[in-house]
Amino acid sequence: MATISEPHSGAPTTSSSVSTSGSWTPANPAPLGLAGFGLTTLVLSVINANLVGAGATPAVLGLAFAFGGLAQLLAGMWEFRNGNTFGAVAFSSYGAFWISFFFLVSFDAAKFAPASEASAGIGLYLWAWGIFTGCMFLCTFASSRALQLLFLLLTVTLILLGIGNSGGTSSMVHAGGWFGIATAVVALYIFTADVMKATYGRSVLPLGE
Repeated sequence: MATISEPHSGAPTTSSSVSTSGSWTPANPAPLGLAGFGLTTLVLSVINANLVGAGATPAVLGLAFAFGGLAQLLAGMWEFRNGNTFGAVAFSSYGAFWISFFFLVSFDAAKFAPASEASAGIGLYLWAWGIFTGCMFLCTFASSRALQLLFLLLTVTLILLGIGNSGGTSSMVHAGGWFGIATAVVALYIFTADVMKATYGRSVLPLGE
C-alpha cells in the first residue's frame, strides 16, 4: 500500500484479493480507515470552527462510534494482518479515540465534576492525543508527503483544541476546528487516491511519494 504503510512491510501493493501464489490476501484496509477518520473529523471540526452551532454535537456521535471508531478500529486490525505496524497502530489508536469520544460526550463529563475541572480534564485528554500524534508524525518521514502533512495538521489541531479546552479562549477551539477541517480534507484526499489506484490499477492523484 502506498500511503500509510511502512517501508518493506510486506503489505500487499495491489487491489487484488488473491496473491500470485494462489493464497488469499486481504484488500488494502487503509482507505476504509482514512475515510472513517476523515469524515468524522470533518463533521466535528465544522462544529468546532463554529460554522454550525455546538448544539449539533450529538449528530457526530453515531458517526464517531460506527465509522470513525468501529470501522477504523477494524481497519487497524487488518493492518496487523498485513504486517503494517504503522497502519495498525494509527488506525487502531484513532478508532479507539473516536469510540472514547463517543462515551465522553454521551456521558457528559461536566455532570461528574465542576465545569472548570471537566474542561481541564478534556484539555488534558486532547493534549495527550496531541503528544501521541506528534510521535506518530515523527514516524511518517519515510512515507508520502501527503501522509506527513496529515499527521502534522492533526498534531496542530489537537494541541489547539487542548489549549482551548484547558482554559484558553473559544477562538483557540475555533482555530482548532479550521485546522481539523484541513486535516479531514487531506485524509479524504488520500482515501480517494488509494481507492482510485486500487480501482484503476495506477496512480491518479499524486501523493508526493
